[in-house]
Amino acid sequence: MNTHPVLQVENLDVRYGNFQAVRQVSFEVQPGEIFGLLGPNGAGKTSTLSAIEGLLIPSGGTIRVAGYDSRRQPLYARASMGVQLQSTSFQGELTISEIIRLYAGIHGVNLSKERLAKILDDIKLGDASGKRFGQLSGGQQQRVSLVIATIHNPTLLLMDEPTTGLDPQSRRQLWERIEAMRDNGHAILLTTHSMEEAESVCDRIAIIDHGQIITIDTPQAIIDDNRDRPEVIRASRRGRITLEDVFIGLTGAAIRS
Repeated sequence: MNTHPVLQVENLDVRYGNFQAVRQVSFEVQPGEIFGLLGPNGAGKTSTLSAIEGLLIPSGGTIRVAGYDSRRQPLYARASMGVQLQSTSFQGELTISEIIRLYAGIHGVNLSKERLAKILDDIKLGDASGKRFGQLSGGQQQRVSLVIATIHNPTLLLMDEPTTGLDPQSRRQLWERIEAMRDNGHAILLTTHSMEEAESVCDRIAIIDHGQIITIDTPQAIIDDNRDRPEVIRASRRGRITLEDVFIGLTGAAIRS
């Protein structure tokens, strides 16, 4: 059994000119783990995720995906990950089947009619294979997006606020699919603003603010370790300390732009 981290981020720095968006960020994601990255707007989540994806070059630190250094072996690192963004930009005029076949071909995956039919059945879209992507609901689009992100069976899956805008049923279905991937040994890194999501599906979480990691642990351990802090107690509105109370207590109640 593989016990090495699927993702290793060590002393990551990201700069935009004179502004340092991420400073000395370090964490690991293990096989069979859902790891949540939480933080207010502008905290450094997107910059961290973009550096891991290879969309920007960090000013310092190292990133390894499945053992591959993202700077020295970028093609191998990228081939080991799948990415599901909050909003999709797939060709709206193409049908579901056409889009899935297109991205399977990009990844060099041989997709038979039988396998495509099974994929569509698995995401409850077996009767909609000829439907155009632009005609799908938000939940349906996210299901297709997840299929495309994982069509090449990546070791690491990156998800940027995957359930934003979904109704409760679609959100729960996506959680179940993420958990099934975790149970099959995949590593998942997701960003989210939903404390319920973080508590429900994440095995561990990191809270980042002002470009630095404040804490890393299981959701319950973070609650237990911070429940007696005065700023957390002041943030509590329900008579019991929740992850949201801890998050606001650690990052402040001010609205971020």
